[in-house]
Amino acid sequence: MKFIVLTKRSLIMIALCAVMGLTSICIGASTVSTAVATASTERVIPIYCVDKTEKVCSISFDAAWGNEQTDGLLKTLDDFNVKTTFFLVGDWVRKYPESVKKIAAKGHDVGNHSDNHPHMSSLGVEEMKTQLQSCNSEIKKLTGKCPTLFRPPYGDYNNDVVNTVKSLSMYCVQWNIDSLDWKDPTPAQIVENCVKKLTPGSIILLHNGAKNTPEALPLVIEAIKQKGYKIVPISKLIPKGAYTTDVTGKMILN
Repeated sequence: MKFIVLTKRSLIMIALCAVMGLTSICIGASTVSTAVATASTERVIPIYCVDKTEKVCSISFDAAWGNEQTDGLLKTLDDFNVKTTFFLVGDWVRKYPESVKKIAAKGHDVGNHSDNHPHMSSLGVEEMKTQLQSCNSEIKKLTGKCPTLFRPPYGDYNNDVVNTVKSLSMYCVQWNIDSLDWKDPTPAQIVENCVKKLTPGSIILLHNGAKNTPEALPLVIEAIKQKGYKIVPISKLIPKGAYTTDVTGKMILN
């Protein structure tokens, strides 16, 4: 019969191997747990554009501060018989109620752009709801209708923002074409920014207070129509029913 004699050095080596083995198991388990957690918190994406085959798109305006240009924009839209979407901040609504009424009376969508233009992703869910509901309430008082469209200020969102919007039976809407009018480019540059990437289902971002937007708007509309596109409010662009958004933010009916 043979006996194995374990020296002190052998015992130390065995102990080290055991520790290393347990560490590997723990790391592997941790990696699996992280992967599962990541899969269960997949990013939720708002609507940036809509899956369309026909040539149709939407123009949208964000209104958060000034109001000097709103009447001129509305007149241009009347002249071209074009209906669009205005996303209004609650503070703006309270400051310019007659303009809110006029926007709605002329057949444009009146959307929600938060109550006082915060970074929504920095808020808790209840604070998000307050931002949405307060603005909705102000708009409904003046127009008789509760908005169903919401655009996050600064385009800032996370899963909680999108899910909170959906929980209030609203659509969280971004844009896939930025006119960059807020950087004060020339009217010609604004037109180029709006049409160079135009595709069926596009949503274009403009602002009611940007310096050169009033001069650019008729040129933008003409350029879009020359490409054979029809311009409709976002409420008419978005199909009704259950939907998903792909990784680009394209809205697709289920």
